[in-house]
Amino acid sequence: MALIVTQLYASYGDLQALSGVSLKVEDNQVVALVGSNAAGKSTLINCISGTHCQKQGEIIFNGERIDNLPADQIVGKGLIQSPEGCRVFPFMSVQENLEMGAYLPGPRANRLVNIEKVYEFLPILRERRKQMAGSLSGGERQMLAIGRALMSEPKLLMLDEPTLGLAPMIVDKVFDLVVDIQKQGTTVLLVEQSVQHALEIADYAYVLANGALHMEGPGKELMRDEELVKAYMGI
Repeated sequence: MALIVTQLYASYGDLQALSGVSLKVEDNQVVALVGSNAAGKSTLINCISGTHCQKQGEIIFNGERIDNLPADQIVGKGLIQSPEGCRVFPFMSVQENLEMGAYLPGPRANRLVNIEKVYEFLPILRERRKQMAGSLSGGERQMLAIGRALMSEPKLLMLDEPTLGLAPMIVDKVFDLVVDIQKQGTTVLLVEQSVQHALEIADYAYVLANGALHMEGPGKELMRDEELVKAYMGI
């Protein structure tokens, strides 16, 4: 089991954001975490990555408890988060952005090999490698953000809303990329508002509502759930 989260509570001051959420992510799976705005999805993965501090509960990654570790130590264990919003360093080139993903000792030693792997995986980045990241399209910036995360040699990659604000054609490409990442042997925890797309590719999925777990099950099984279809797919 790659990741086990047990009875996780999190807050922002007096505001309770998560209320006893538990989930599991098995090795080499795509696990989707879906729900509407303010459901607690981003808070949950921020807690897992160590960037949200007001939390209680237990988080185990590859057999080791990590909920009390700082974010830099969690990253060093191969649990990598690609944050929402296509965040890149706009005044650095595409290649420089990718190199920033290899700042830890292990990935830094392998950065030349890994950057070639990323370019093979995402050939548009090779074409744009000397271009300033801020001049890329939204879809290209998202590819760059994911590529930079891959430079960190993730054992588990957490993608936070990777299709947010992207055109439908680009959305399909991002989901294809997630499937390819899994096929290359990387476990993926995918946070998404695009419920139908996420469930189509997910081995397993969790639905959050108001900071609590609402339902769970295999992705394709949840797609047949009438309650979920009406609530989240607008059907």
